[in-house]
Amino acid sequence: MRRRTGRVRAVLTVLVTWVSLVGGGGTAWAETEALPTLRFGGQAGVAPGVTYRKFSVSGSHGPAFGHVLTVDLRHPKVSLDLLYPGRVAARATVSRLADSRGAVGAVNGDFYNITETQHPGVEATGAPVGPSIASGHRLSAAVPDGQRFGPAMPQGVTTRDVIGVGTDGVARLDRLTLVGTVRTADRKFPLRGLNQYALPVGGVGAYTPAWGAVSRLRATCGTDTERAAPCSAETYELTVRRGRVTSVAEEPGRGQIASGTVVLVGREAGARELRKLRVGDRVQVDERLRSAHRGALRFALGGFPVLRDGHPLSGLDTVASAVRTSAGLADGGRRLYLLALDGGPDYRVGLTVAELAGVMRDLGSEDAVNLDGGGSSTLVTRTPGEGQAVVRNHPSGGAERAVPNGIGIFIRR
Repeated sequence: MRRRTGRVRAVLTVLVTWVSLVGGGGTAWAETEALPTLRFGGQAGVAPGVTYRKFSVSGSHGPAFGHVLTVDLRHPKVSLDLLYPGRVAARATVSRLADSRGAVGAVNGDFYNITETQHPGVEATGAPVGPSIASGHRLSAAVPDGQRFGPAMPQGVTTRDVIGVGTDGVARLDRLTLVGTVRTADRKFPLRGLNQYALPVGGVGAYTPAWGAVSRLRATCGTDTERAAPCSAETYELTVRRGRVTSVAEEPGRGQIASGTVVLVGREAGARELRKLRVGDRVQVDERLRSAHRGALRFALGGFPVLRDGHPLSGLDTVASAVRTSAGLADGGRRLYLLALDGGPDYRVGLTVAELAGVMRDLGSEDAVNLDGGGSSTLVTRTPGEGQAVVRNHPSGGAERAVPNGIGIFIRR
């Protein structure tokens, strides 16, 4: 990674009162390579190694206002982890997630299966798009690229891209690929999903107690390239408990999965493989999330990269402006920036994805990802050991939206 010291330090030392900037219908940042000018409010300490600031910036659609948490991962008491409601297919507000774990700061995380208007009668799961790891435990893998929610991704990016922190305490951008196998007495076939709301065409996915009680039917809808495509007409589900098939069904079911149990859902060719099995047959399911980089991740969530080594990715959108959330890395992954823009009637201008990359670079980030935005954008802080988390930004809908996960900042005692 390349640290841009001179210009970044100059920007970060400018601490002025909260002001409005004159916006202009100018050319987007990515087209001009001119850095947006950030103006900061006073810096406030949240906890040891964690600071909070407001900022304003002039975007192509007008002035945008935001909030940023700076996290020093070198501090011996500071750590990060995934915030989630205890199940993959579940949602809660960021403040509630932070309070439940005692986080001193947090932002919302990945895009998710927010609606199913294109599949009448099918329940939206609320499950995230990308992989997720919490406290070293694998929770979910990525849906096919064509099944994702959110703005268009830049070139070379996939739903398997994540931001996370390794067991060494260093944050990084990575890519997590599901590697799994279903083994029976006489054959084996690949596992193509883990607790995810959409399975690849012809695939088999595993659902564990971490999935939750939400229906698994959505997993068989859409295709690898078209989220709105009809649900598959060829599905099959079987339940495996302690290594043996205990029940089968023609369609995916719902309800909390018992401890020691895995439910396998298949569509098309995957359904035909599962149909070969009978109640009582032995089945072994193996799965892991393989990192593109060396070293295990202790925490990870999905988000598409917008900045690498201080450079914006090719193909970032320069037109659509929206309220956005982002996470950026600096100092070789030892410093983290968490950003959320203001929404609501007075703050709807937002930034384009290209402008967001510019702001993250201006903050000092070497690498950065775009997280879920719009009504999901939320940043909270909480004084350690005291009270409830306070929402610092203005959510677009006037109140917090329930989301599947987020990035939580923790202070060890």
